[in-house]
Formats: sequence, structure tokens, C-alpha cells
Amino acid sequence: MTLDPDAPIYVAGHRGLVGSAVWRELQRRGHRGLLGRTHAELDLLDTAAVQKFFATEKPAHVILAAARVGGIHANNTRPAEFIYENLQLQTNVIHAAWKSGVKKLIFLGSSCIYPREAPQPIREDALLTSALEPTNEWYAIAKIAGLKMCQAYRRQYAADYISAMPTNLYGPGDNFDLTSSHVLPALIRKFHEAKSTRAPAVTCWGTGAPLREFLHADDLARACVFLLENYSDEKIINVGSGRELTIRQLAETIARIVGFPGEIQWDTTKPDGTPRKLMDSSRLFALGWRPQVDLETGIRAAYDDFLKREAQKS
Repeated sequence: MTLDPDAPIYVAGHRGLVGSAVWRELQRRGHRGLLGRTHAELDLLDTAAVQKFFATEKPAHVILAAARVGGIHANNTRPAEFIYENLQLQTNVIHAAWKSGVKKLIFLGSSCIYPREAPQPIREDALLTSALEPTNEWYAIAKIAGLKMCQAYRRQYAADYISAMPTNLYGPGDNFDLTSSHVLPALIRKFHEAKSTRAPAVTCWGTGAPLREFLHADDLARACVFLLENYSDEKIINVGSGRELTIRQLAETIARIVGFPGEIQWDTTKPDGTPRKLMDSSRLFALGWRPQVDLETGIRAAYDDFLKREAQKS
């Protein structure tokens, strides 16, 4: 399937890290029927408002990139928000999409849906085979419910709904708040502030030993469009870079890019999270998709974005 440039495409969460990247990619491809609503314009937790939007706008395709997201601290301290809001918003969007006759929907999950001790690299069939990582199980359970809902609607109603599971993401428009951000943007802010204040050291959570994989949001955006055009299956599909590094290596890379000359210390009283999380993206790669942004280039661009946003505040 080739996307019609005039077909109305609703990007849920179009102001966020992923949604804004999808929006840019669709614009770059010449799509003229883009639909986006801010939270003030459409509260996705409001069932009636979501149904009215779909009934009025009648999107042909939906990319569900809206979610309540955050790092270990946010997941640990606000579990009720994470499970309720994600369940509610995704249920509203998926059901309203079906009621209004949406042709195709892509639901974006997360690598945290997989078991803490899943065999590495993580294949799609590892889902629900053992216990989740406790530090983000609330978000993970909501996302699992979302992908299962897509599978259920495909089985019962023949709805062409697919689910993609991205690895750890970063890029322009990221959340750099230390209390709620993921590890990569949090480290960018930490090292920048330490550089600005000439602090002698930066303390990072955990041991630095966990292995992580990162994917630039622009690469995920390209993958979303690729999957809309080339994939239609009940099976979930992983979207990753295929490359991993330790959190310690990540911290050292960001410190170098930011220009922080001091010491990096590790607070081992803080949790590490999942020991290793590398996605097996071989099914997607076999379809012909590959990431384009290397980590060094991506982090430099993310830091530039951070600096621009900080300058706008002053």
C-alpha cells in the first residue's frame, strides 16, 4: 500500500518526541492531509470528545504516538497515572478509530513490554513469557493491553491495526526534565548543567553496567511510514537499531559531546533497571528497513536541540 498524500492521517501526540518526528516525516513526503490536536484541543482521556473528533474528521489512517511516558523515577512514583492514563487514551483512540472506519492504525508500544530476563536479543515471541521489570511494569502492562486490543479488533472486526515496539528513543523535542525524562536526555541535562556550573563531578544512577539500545526518533518515524505501507499482520514487530552500549559508555559519550571535563560517579544505591535490553529487529530488517542516524550524530543533534530550547527560555 502506498499512502495517498491527500488521505487524512491523524497523528495522536503530534507535539511529542515521536509524534513530531512522524509529522515531519509525513510533511517531508508531501502528505497534505495531516491531522493533529494539542491536549488543549482534544483530551484523549475524554471518551466522548475522542469519538466526536473521529466522527467529524474521519481520518483514513492513525498513528497512535500519544502516551504518558517517563523514566524509572516517574514510573516508580506515579504508577496510577501511568497505568490509568495510558489505558484510557489508547482505548479511546483504538475504539473510536474502529467506529469511524479508519483503514489502518499503527499502535506504538515500548521495549519495556518484554520480560526483565528475556533472552537477548529480544524476539517478539518473548512477550508474556516471564515477569516484567518492576520499575516500569505499570506502563508496560498498559502497552501490552494496547497491542492486545489491536490484535482483538483485527481478529473480531478484521481491522487493519498493527503494533510496533520501538527500543529506547531520543531526538528533537525530547523531555529533558530530570524528574520525568529517560536516561539519554536526562544525562544531556546533567552534564550540561555540571559544565555550566563548573561542577567537579556528575553522579549517575546505578552501576553503569546495564546495556541499552537507542534509536533516533526520526528513524522511528521513517519506520512507522514504512510499516503503514508494507506491513499488515497481527504479530507485533520490533523497531530497533541493532546496536547497544552500556549506560557507562553512554554517559562518557554524552559528557564528551557536551564538553564536561569532570568526574563521573555512580550511585549504586539507585536501581539499574533491566540488565540488558537489545531488540531483535530482524523481521523488520528483512522487509527492507534500516535506521539511518548513528548515535554520535543523533546525540549531537539532540544536544543542539536542548541548547536551542534553553536559549528560548532566557
